[in-house]
Amino acid sequence: MTTPRSVTLERLAYTLAAPVLAVAPNLYPDSPVNQVVQLAGAAGIGGWILAAKSDEPGAGRRILRWCPLVLAAAVDVAAGHTTGWGPYGMDALLAAGWAAAGWTVMPFSRHARRRHRPALATPTSQLAPATEPEQPVQTDPDDGANLFTREARMLWVRAGNPARTHIVKAVPDPGMPHDLKLLLRAVETGRPITGLSEAAVAAAFGVHAQDVVLADVAVQSGRQGGPGWMEVHITPDANARRRTAPTAREQWADRVAAPRGGAPGSELVHKSRDKERGVTFYRARMTDATETPRIDLAKVCRALNLPEDDSCVFVLVDGAEFLISAFDQPPLSQVFTATRELLTPDAKGMFVCGFTITGQPVKNMVYQHDKNAASHGLVLGVSRSGKTQYFAINMAAQSLAGQVVWLSTVRKDEKTTVLGKYIDRQGSNALWMARQLRAAKALCEIRSEMPWPHDGQPHDYKPGDPRCPYRQLNVYADEFMTAAQDPLFGEFIQKDGEDLTVTGLKYGVGFNPAGQSPFAHNGFSTEMKDNLRQNSRPVIFNMGSPGATRKAAEGTMENPYEVPTIPARYSRSEGSAIERAMRGEADPENGVSTGGVAVIVLDNGRAVLMRSLYADFDTDLAAIFPDEVFRLTDHEISELDKRGLWGDWNREPDPGEFWPEPDEDDGDRDSGGGDAGKGWTGPGSSAPTITSARQALEAIKNLNNA
Repeated sequence: MTTPRSVTLERLAYTLAAPVLAVAPNLYPDSPVNQVVQLAGAAGIGGWILAAKSDEPGAGRRILRWCPLVLAAAVDVAAGHTTGWGPYGMDALLAAGWAAAGWTVMPFSRHARRRHRPALATPTSQLAPATEPEQPVQTDPDDGANLFTREARMLWVRAGNPARTHIVKAVPDPGMPHDLKLLLRAVETGRPITGLSEAAVAAAFGVHAQDVVLADVAVQSGRQGGPGWMEVHITPDANARRRTAPTAREQWADRVAAPRGGAPGSELVHKSRDKERGVTFYRARMTDATETPRIDLAKVCRALNLPEDDSCVFVLVDGAEFLISAFDQPPLSQVFTATRELLTPDAKGMFVCGFTITGQPVKNMVYQHDKNAASHGLVLGVSRSGKTQYFAINMAAQSLAGQVVWLSTVRKDEKTTVLGKYIDRQGSNALWMARQLRAAKALCEIRSEMPWPHDGQPHDYKPGDPRCPYRQLNVYADEFMTAAQDPLFGEFIQKDGEDLTVTGLKYGVGFNPAGQSPFAHNGFSTEMKDNLRQNSRPVIFNMGSPGATRKAAEGTMENPYEVPTIPARYSRSEGSAIERAMRGEADPENGVSTGGVAVIVLDNGRAVLMRSLYADFDTDLAAIFPDEVFRLTDHEISELDKRGLWGDWNREPDPGEFWPEPDEDDGDRDSGGGDAGKGWTGPGSSAPTITSARQALEAIKNLNNA
């Protein structure tokens, strides 16, 4: 019998170490060898302690493996404290006894790992001991199973009864020659089925592992269930058909709802086609109703073989459900002409301002019926995005409701001048806007003291109440961001606009600013934005890029949902860009402009993409505006005139109107220039009093430019 290599090496180590233990302490007392041996013994004592405290089995083996180190340290210490070699050569005897014990016990070779014996270097042939034959897996005797089940059992037994299971019943799938369903149970009663894999089942029946599905078995009347039972579906034919010609649900489950798909964790409810409108709808929902849909529209389009065209494919999210609409043609490219019927508000103050991609009418309000108050408005968008077009339909709806409209802009343009013919007042500079806001603020004070005819007492504004002695006033401020940064009147515009949004509604005054940004550094303070958001339906047109549009919409939403994006232009994908590049062909034209396409934020915080109604400024707008232009009452005009807030708002600033009047000394000192009183380039002939950070910055700029 050949000695194992580990035994030979361990015995050789004891043989070589024994003389060192005997000689080193006597001949070289200060040698590092003694310190190393003693440190190893200390480590062995630590190992004893840890093994004794451990609750795991095998503590005795671990203690035995540390014994050679501890005993070697004991021999080294004893040899170092004896005189010479000790009585009767005790040092040599102790070292020899230590080596003999190691030879006999061999703690490392025999107890290194549990249930492990090293292989022999050169195994020799010898008679194997007689062993008992392995007991075959006991299966059910003939239980009257049909021929199909018996043939399936033969294949199962030939594979060695994987995971020690037995086929109770095999049922073929109708119409599929190779598809079947198995009902398995554990051979030993009361034992769970463990270790069964799709590969083991596939190998038994000669199919691919991806064609095997394992499922739990529910407890049924007359049959057991639970972990001791399992149902197996083997479907090679169905999967082959699914890969080549899948149904809509199967395609969705395999390519869209997969973990790396465009809408992971979802399921298709149904697919429908509207031939009249040329659109295909995919309605889906999350399998877990508590999950929020995470939709990558580009991935969904590739999975469903749809063109990746953001002008034709849209998604609408509603809680755990969502709808994907794939149009044959861009639905928002069509024009919806504004009519008086669409713009006339209903009993709740709602009017149609546009249509969604699915043709649904989108409504905005001229007053808040649920709050019994006036309403504000917020319109955002870059130049030529459709803001003034929306002004026209919004003002027409308010005029059809019998309300008064004022419009101010920073600079004069054609469309605002045309709108001025159908509303009460209109102006085109920062000074006019500042006076407009001051008059609207003063009107709140006037209306707070106006008695109502039925009881002679003043009341808050109630829209639609015939007893109200005044009409709702809607104040528009176009390019509010630019006006709020005006070096002379920007501070007054921003402050008065903020006050109007906070206090104007209860007096029937609504503020409707428009600009290109809803953020504080552009004139919209937090208080103004909160009041506008809570008392209006913000409308966001193209902001220059999809990211900017989404950011602007989220800035006006209390609980942002999936915000639809508005690209700069809608253009159909025509052919392959790679093929055009290889042939040297020019790219197609830009397509249909998205002017008039906007995102409107509804009352529930959900953003909806719509195409606003179109008002043709090249023709007569009288078709959508009422015949009468509604104005303030004589009492309101008289009170405003008493306060010096009525009349021509384009006139030069009056002394003390915006800034403190200059002292006489300052006037005399500056009169030598000869330009005093000619025009208004500032607050009189003296510099304005610096009362804000904005004015301080302007003063510094003037000093640097001097």
